[in-house]
Amino acid sequence: MAGPFLRSGVRRFPWLCNVLLYGSLFSAGDAAQQLLRRRPGQEPDWAQTRHVALVALSFHGNFNYVWLRGLERALPGRAPGAVLAKVLCDQLVGAPVAILAFYTAGMSILQGKENIFSDCKKKFWNTYKTGLMYWPFVQVSFKLTSVLTQ
Repeated sequence: MAGPFLRSGVRRFPWLCNVLLYGSLFSAGDAAQQLLRRRPGQEPDWAQTRHVALVALSFHGNFNYVWLRGLERALPGRAPGAVLAKVLCDQLVGAPVAILAFYTAGMSILQGKENIFSDCKKKFWNTYKTGLMYWPFVQVSFKLTSVLTQ
């Protein structure tokens, strides 16, 4: 019953669905990480989760929607060469922009840190390497959204 309703919502509002999906995934990921890593008696930092959600809703959802649509228009198709070109463009251009925005303009500014680049300097490479592992899931979710909106 929810299938046709969900499909029509995604078709009518692809941008909104994409932004809400990113906001949900980022904030759920942050909350899950905090809950899995917490020590006994330690409370989760819900302010951090709100910051992550705000960054995802205001920047990442929009950036990825525009970026991935642009990549698909510039390099259309599912042929191995086109897919490889999209992966390389995304990892060499899109990923660094997204990581830099997350740690600087996103988290450091929202947390009121004096040096907004300190977290990025410490965490950039680990985040970048981790992103290489989940890129295929981003591409699959984008393809699914594209199919549903056609």
